[in-house]
Amino acid sequence: MNEQSSDPRETVRQRYAAAATTVTEGAAACCGSGPTAVEVDAHFGSGLYDADERAGLPAEAVAASLGCGNPTAVAELRDGDRVLDLGSGGGIDVLLSARRVGPTGKAYGLDMTEEMLALALANAEKAGAGNVEFLKGSIEAIPLPANTIDVVISNCVINLSVDKPAVFAEMFRVLRPGGRIGISDVVADDALTSAQRAERGDYVGCIAGALSFAEYRAGLEAAGFTDVGITPTHAVADGMHSAIVRATKTATTTTGPDAPAARSADGSCCGVSACCTPAEEAVDPAVGVDEAKSAAGCGCTS
Repeated sequence: MNEQSSDPRETVRQRYAAAATTVTEGAAACCGSGPTAVEVDAHFGSGLYDADERAGLPAEAVAASLGCGNPTAVAELRDGDRVLDLGSGGGIDVLLSARRVGPTGKAYGLDMTEEMLALALANAEKAGAGNVEFLKGSIEAIPLPANTIDVVISNCVINLSVDKPAVFAEMFRVLRPGGRIGISDVVADDALTSAQRAERGDYVGCIAGALSFAEYRAGLEAAGFTDVGITPTHAVADGMHSAIVRATKTATTTTGPDAPAARSADGSCCGVSACCTPAEEAVDPAVGVDEAKSAAGCGCTS
């Protein structure tokens, strides 16, 4: 047995790599027994999704679910939205998001664990989801351009970060003006100290690293978010709750080189479609991409 790392980030990576391996090896077992679900208690896992949501998903995506809620049920996803799932794991929330945003939208999944990414890619192929993309990276340094995402979701992952201010800042950066977050996470009562949270569960178990309600709100507001709302849904330990976290990146009318890219009704921004992505092209075919962005007078110029 490998010794547990003293680095919380590596401990988290090892735990989720092992979870992915459990599901993958269970799916490969003989006699058609199907994937082996990761063992979680009643407060976490696929039981937090309705049966009709789980229907039609690859069994491996359901079996790998380790979250504390169902962010796709609260994120108010719309046709054409570009959605980013932080810590996407086996892909259950990415696949559900892809259904909701339709063929004109896109769902990204970001995960740092090779084993989970491999499982998610296999699940997307089984589901026939053509509007999904999985990215390797950390939630503290999201590998996407600024102002390109409509909705950020996450399911019991931000509490695992050792640098939560960086996560909040990155969420704000990648969201378009008017973009929003719909997150499920573990949150502690304000009266609990860090030591008391650690007494109730370990870091990798989504307990010791949880922020309090006040800390969560302050962190989001410090990053620039407005309309912050944190609503507990069910207890996961004494004084610890699964909660729905919502917030908005306020739309801005600022113009000039430092202005973020605003999105028009047809989904374009800065005079181009698919702004700041490899697929971008000028809305007006008579001009080039750089010329269109310059004429729009916004900051999305590279």
